[in-house]
Amino acid sequence: MSTRRSKKRPLLIGSGAFAGAVALVLGGAVAASAHVSIAEGPVEAGSYSILTFGVPHGCDGSATTEVAIQIPEGINAVTPTRNSLYTVEKVMEDLDTPITDSHGNEVTERVAQVVYTATTPLPDGQRDAFELSLQIPEDAADTTLYFPTVQTCEQGETAWVQIPEDGQDGHDLDAPAPSVDVVAASSTASHGHDDSTAATADGHDEDSTSAAAPVDQTPLVITSLAVGGIGLIVAVIALLRGRKKA
Repeated sequence: MSTRRSKKRPLLIGSGAFAGAVALVLGGAVAASAHVSIAEGPVEAGSYSILTFGVPHGCDGSATTEVAIQIPEGINAVTPTRNSLYTVEKVMEDLDTPITDSHGNEVTERVAQVVYTATTPLPDGQRDAFELSLQIPEDAADTTLYFPTVQTCEQGETAWVQIPEDGQDGHDLDAPAPSVDVVAASSTASHGHDDSTAATADGHDEDSTSAAAPVDQTPLVITSLAVGGIGLIVAVIALLRGRKKA
């Protein structure tokens, strides 16, 4: 479901040094895993990717009721994966300047936000994941894309919207926005529309593959028969010698 909105949501100290060090390491690991984050990365510029947003807990013990993911500029079309425990909504906004897509169609609006609303609140002690299919901008190589996300709970909310300043480590932020690193496209990257996959399913690529697949098996068959014949002759000679000795 797609809608139009005029505004986007803004989204014990240890007894010894060893014990203390272990506590620090474990504490850092827990903190790092507690953020709403994107599982994939890095991704290639221009590629079609599926990004998985993991929500590991509620808001200070309160169950999650909604997850609103803001889509960065440069990404216009997004296809969210259905989740049986949520309804999903695409919030649209007008483009400042219309563009033409790969099919020659004029595009005047983009997906500004994807909102998952829980039909049954997600308990604090449970996690969930939300998938978005989209194309990474072709000019985004060597950058980081940020997806500010607001997690609303039965009581309160957490705005995962902080973006690090230049030179700042994102791990130092209290509520960093989910992000994915983008690298330059490789020669084997898939930059075409999903129709390219459909073409393979239709058999076009399979026809060319199957045409090259047959291989002359005659030499292998002849060799196998020759080896089998020699083995049979050796076995017969051995049997005859055994009878003469008897």
